[in-house]
Amino acid sequence: MFVFLPFCVGGYYAACRINKNIGNIILLLASVIFYAWGEPLFIFVLCLSAAVNHFFGLAAEKYRGEARGRKTVAAAAVWNVAILFICKYTDFTVGLINSAFHANIPPTGIRLPVGISFFTFQAISYITDIYRAKGSAQKKITNTMLYIMFFPQLVAGPIVRYETVAKELNERHFSADGLALGIERFVFGLCKKLLVSNSAAAVADAVFKSADFGILSSAEAWLGAAAYTLQIYFDFSGYSDMAIGLGLMFGFHFNENFNYPYCSCSLSEFWRRWHISLGSWFRDYVYIPLGGSRVKTKGRLIFNLFVTWTLTGLWHGAGMTFVVWGLYWFVLITLEKLTGICGRMNKDWQKQLYQLFTLVCVAAGWVIFRSPGLKEALSYLRAMFIYSGGHGVDYE
Repeated sequence: MFVFLPFCVGGYYAACRINKNIGNIILLLASVIFYAWGEPLFIFVLCLSAAVNHFFGLAAEKYRGEARGRKTVAAAAVWNVAILFICKYTDFTVGLINSAFHANIPPTGIRLPVGISFFTFQAISYITDIYRAKGSAQKKITNTMLYIMFFPQLVAGPIVRYETVAKELNERHFSADGLALGIERFVFGLCKKLLVSNSAAAVADAVFKSADFGILSSAEAWLGAAAYTLQIYFDFSGYSDMAIGLGLMFGFHFNENFNYPYCSCSLSEFWRRWHISLGSWFRDYVYIPLGGSRVKTKGRLIFNLFVTWTLTGLWHGAGMTFVVWGLYWFVLITLEKLTGICGRMNKDWQKQLYQLFTLVCVAAGWVIFRSPGLKEALSYLRAMFIYSGGHGVDYE
């Protein structure tokens, strides 16, 4: 922040005074250095993935509307998902096979590359948006690589759709006012992370580090859940603010990623306000292509929701807690849609009660998300919803 960022911003503005294309090269080199600093080996995987997707993009534009174009999009999806699966889900799959068949297959030990879920989804967005005519393929491979590898959002999001920045990759405007606005947004996000999220994390970690959740009192369980609910929001939204601010410093305009999600009045509204870039990605690239809600039968609607939420859970992590967390939201969202409960609440007290119910469901979901295993999650939820005096946790 005090060495890399000033040199990057200074070098970028100096280069752009000569030629804007050189500015893109500076940003690409900075992104390579930034990622290689934390992932010196996987930078080659990232560069290879970006380069291959460049040629997929050219093919998707050339054969747009043709059978070969659809095959290109499918091949690009397989390529990107294969890399994600190998790096993130191989050992998870091996563990499932060992448990199901009492096998003893050794884990591969592949270390999860930072940010792989984000840049994989951006790569898929690149090919798909080109095929759907929501942007033209980049003719320069360096511009394609910059879109996929741009360091502000590379490791923690938001997921930047190609259609959002397609034009700005080639032509964008920047000014002193834009730089100042970007710095302000960056500092705001940094304060969210350091002052609020980290403070809440100290409380949440003290509760969740307990080796036996069965000793938690109900008060401690609710305190830990509330602290983690604050931690994860201010952590993630803080990183998103920093990414948006960094983008503004360089003339890019990223979409907002959070919109006061804990003020939501329903479960569906929460997911329209939380991690907006991820929710819209699954909506546009998974849920709607499956048929969305405009289907003839409720069974098909349930299937579409099941696939979408299962994949959403898996995207967050390779573990059964994440799968169950996704299925937890699948059940809640499905019940809300099938019952139409939101449309039947006409009185203010009903809406306020359902708003409180939504917030409780969110907090309970974060407990599943944060817990080290399903057994621990159940023990924690039991402590929350079944009164217990507990035995107390050693917080030292």
